[in-house]
Amino acid sequence: MPVYVMLTTLTDSGRKAVQDDPETLREINKQVEFMGAKILDQYALLGQYDFVNILEAPSNEVMAKLATRLSVRGNFQTMTLAAITIDALIDTLKEKETPW
Repeated sequence: MPVYVMLTTLTDSGRKAVQDDPETLREINKQVEFMGAKILDQYALLGQYDFVNILEAPSNEVMAKLATRLSVRGNFQTMTLAAITIDALIDTLKEKETPW
């Protein structure tokens, strides 16, 4: 299944919501899984982004829907990146190209 990296930044209202009830983060995780993605790992960050989430999802469309629905609430801004394992990249680079 495709893997994605989602970098998340809290908005002002998101910071307030998390400060008021930190368990909100677990509730959001449940909603993410309900929308069809599986959280493989996640970390809180120091710096430009507040969280990094490593997710599996069946398609780019599922991830686009997820990112949109999280962002529309006004508590998060997300940047989502498709990820490829190093082994898969190496295998692809080793493939012989065929002439058109």
